Amino acid sequence: MKFIIDNIFLIALVLVSGGALLIPSLQRRGAKVSLLQATQLMNQNKSNVIDVRDIAEFEVGHIKSAKNIPLNDLSNRMTELEKQKANPVIVVCASGTRSATAVAMLTRAGFTQVVSMDGGMSAWQAQGLPVVK
Repeated sequence: MKFIIDNIFLIALVLVSGGALLIPSLQRRGAKVSLLQATQLMNQNKSNVIDVRDIAEFEVGHIKSAKNIPLNDLSNRMTELEKQKANPVIVVCASGTRSATAVAMLTRAGFTQVVSMDGGMSAWQAQGLPVVK
């Protein structure tokens, strides 16, 4: 008990920093797929790849069949995706954070098979998977 009282500030610091590390993982919502699962979906099904990065990021390099709809424009451009509501949709961003937000938006709009690619384009490129410029 004396140890806890003597080191209360250090214990509080550890708890706060640990909580800060957990917040991003708790905020991610929606279904996620690994790179392997994403490539399998792209190869097996008529899945659509939606890249929610900014136009400049998209032009640097993107997945071959990806359609660029920046996250800020997604709610306004939802009608472009209406025909694909029943098809699998893979949402991609730089790291997987923005795509999780897009997955939530698309799910609320009635898309039934929408997933976020875990790790985003940074993980895709780190694995040496093909990128189109």
